[in-house]
Amino acid sequence: MKEVEIIEFEDKYKQDFKYLNYEWIEKSFIIEPADLYILTNPAEAIIDNGGFIFFAQVDNKIAGTYALIKVDDETYEIAKMAVTENYQNLGIGKKLMESALQHAKQIKAKKLVLYSHTRLKVALKMYAKFGFNTVTIDNHPTKRANIKMELILNTEN
Repeated sequence: MKEVEIIEFEDKYKQDFKYLNYEWIEKSFIIEPADLYILTNPAEAIIDNGGFIFFAQVDNKIAGTYALIKVDDETYEIAKMAVTENYQNLGIGKKLMESALQHAKQIKAKKLVLYSHTRLKVALKMYAKFGFNTVTIDNHPTKRANIKMELILNTEN
């Protein structure tokens, strides 16, 4: 495998964002109205509201993605993180998470949150390795979210 390059959202990657997320969601869950809106209108739903979308590109192919959704001036939600099946177990999820943490620090975020499901054991294990802790879950627009995790960022660096 060649080098993994993390690139920012461009409109030409809109369908990749949708496909990558449909792939993993439909494998174990159903696409919900909140998913449909974000996956059909990623620029409007995320970027226009102060968020960011990034992709992992390998050999000129989009292999993974994640979004940082702005919650407030200090908090971002890591969302819609996905790696397509053909590229799983190659460390791309780790590279995406490293990118998310690096970008969050660049924009001076103080806290990252994410919502997941306890059935997604590999993902939860990775989040814990990066220092995310389980906290009390609050309202989330998707029914599949049954766990919330957060990471307080060291903003002194």
